[in-house]
Amino acid sequence: MLGLIAGTGFYNWDALQNQREKKIETPYGTATVFLGEVATPAGPKQMVFLPRHAKNHTIPPHKINYRANIWALHNLGVTKIIAVNAVGSLLRDVPPGSVVLVDDFLDFTYDREQTFFTGGEAGLQHTDMTDCYDTAWQREISAAAAKAGVPLVQGGVYVCVQGPRFETRAEIRAYAKLGGTVSGMTGVPEVTLANELGLKYGSLALVTNFCCGLAPAVSDDEVRRVMAKNTEQLAKILLELVYAY
Repeated sequence: MLGLIAGTGFYNWDALQNQREKKIETPYGTATVFLGEVATPAGPKQMVFLPRHAKNHTIPPHKINYRANIWALHNLGVTKIIAVNAVGSLLRDVPPGSVVLVDDFLDFTYDREQTFFTGGEAGLQHTDMTDCYDTAWQREISAAAAKAGVPLVQGGVYVCVQGPRFETRAEIRAYAKLGGTVSGMTGVPEVTLANELGLKYGSLALVTNFCCGLAPAVSDDEVRRVMAKNTEQLAKILLELVYAY
């Protein structure tokens, strides 16, 4: 089954019909998901939608229960995750409105529960991160985007910061020099936890604005306008993914 995790600006997907809320109890707390189905030419297909900030956006990035969320998806039978992240761009040639297929990450978070394997009864495991964004799943996402007519920025490096504050100008310059493409607050440890449980994880980063220092500050109205356009493109990709799943 396919799982969709979405963040800022994407709290519902109209194509997901007959939605029912379900609270999943896990060893790490309660996760809230929405089960539903998407109509396809081959008939309805089941999937799970998880708004990581909650549907009314009440959970800040550093307070999200990532372990409960990923554990819940795994227990529901999800095998592939498509994660959606609203981000700022670190590069002038990746402007607002771009959709970035994430290929790697840089982690600048702290005080987050990063692993299921905490020692003792939970055991210890060193999980390989070479292809943490599953390469075969990335190819499927790319193919779906091409079929939907949505261009992707390939090979994106997601810089994950702690939040909820935004970055300084000096931080943005440093992250770009380190090879970052976009900056967000929720991609890690989501991707690493998915890998620990053997889930195929892919991420589409929706660029809403340039990070500070790259362009004059934009208005909230402009960010919302760009996000609306991005979500329209995202919806087309998601449909193609579900059709092919």
